[in-house]
Order: sequence, then structure tokens, then C-alpha cells
Amino acid sequence: MTRLHHIALGARDVEAVAAFYRDLLGLVEQRRHLDGAGELRSIWLELGGDALLMVERTSALARHVDKIGAGAFLIAVAVSVGERRALELRLEAGGYAIESRSDFTSYSRDPEGNRIAISHFPECAPP
Repeated sequence: MTRLHHIALGARDVEAVAAFYRDLLGLVEQRRHLDGAGELRSIWLELGGDALLMVERTSALARHVDKIGAGAFLIAVAVSVGERRALELRLEAGGYAIESRSDFTSYSRDPEGNRIAISHFPECAPP
């Protein structure tokens, strides 16, 4: 059986990006990795099941993607209908604007501009 093992996300500021996913989106930090000089190289966060989000240090600049782009262009996390509004408020209070919304999903950006989504698809919100 094939299943998702991990998503690797490059970040110039590993700590800030991992804190966003941990503190605002509620992902659980699993472990930290240091390089040979003892500097932070990566932080791994649990995505659910056995899957991980690996925030890995890079010196490259993030690319800005709107809508659908080539390659990976969105990280979406599942929430319940009731959690969506509270999470939107937490994001906005942290300085992360909700850029757009659909019936099921709200879109924002992490600290380095990567597009994220919080979604309760296929569960419909009450009218």
C-alpha cells in the first residue's frame, strides 16, 4: 500500500515557519534536527497518521503562487466546520490575512508566503 510519508517545505526561517504550523494550525512538533555546526536544520511536524511536514532550512526565496501554480502550490489542513472560524480569527490576530474563502475552505499564507488552506470539505457549513 502506498501512502503519503511527508511533505518537505523549504524555509529561510525554519523556527518561524514551524511555529506558524505548530502554534496557529495546531500541528504537533515531533523532532528537531541540527546540522554539523549545531545550527537548526529542520523541524518535523505531525500531519496526521504517519505523515509529516518537514520544514527544512534553505537560502532560496519562496515563490509566490496565486490560485493554481506549477508543482506544489498549496498546503491544506483539515478542520471541522466549527473550528474553521476560530482558526480564521487566530490567523488574522497573528497578522495573517484570509485572502479568500469558498464554501468549504479559507486561504491564507505562512510567514514565508506559502499558500495554505483550512478546509472542512466535504462537510457543509450550516446555512
